[in-house]
Amino acid sequence: MSNFVRSLRLWFAPEHIREEGDTPDYRFSLANERTFLAWLRTALALIGGGFAVDQFLPDLRWGWRIGLALALLAAGVLCSLRAVNHWVRCERAMRRGDDLPVGRFPTVLSLVVAVVALAMVVVVLFGWEG
Repeated sequence: MSNFVRSLRLWFAPEHIREEGDTPDYRFSLANERTFLAWLRTALALIGGGFAVDQFLPDLRWGWRIGLALALLAAGVLCSLRAVNHWVRCERAMRRGDDLPVGRFPTVLSLVVAVVALAMVVVVLFGWEG
């Protein structure tokens, strides 16, 4: 079974993580959980920002408003999915004694947020009507 499929199964049955390796110091598991919750807070903020752009900027040209809102909503969805995936991968690595996983997602998320922020700067500088 591929690593991805196994990780995906562990999203819905995390108790099976205990079958791998040794139990890590509980402080590391709790720190992993706090990181997971931080990712979820970020996802909720992005989703809230997407709804705010859509609902509270009615004078913004439709294409801009929908584009910005969808970019924030998509980033929020990806961030929430990444949160659980990263939690499982880190938990498995700690139990196996492996290095913690690294990825490009934080960079990609930062770039998406930066592009949306720059678009909002353009909107503010040149007016709501574009």
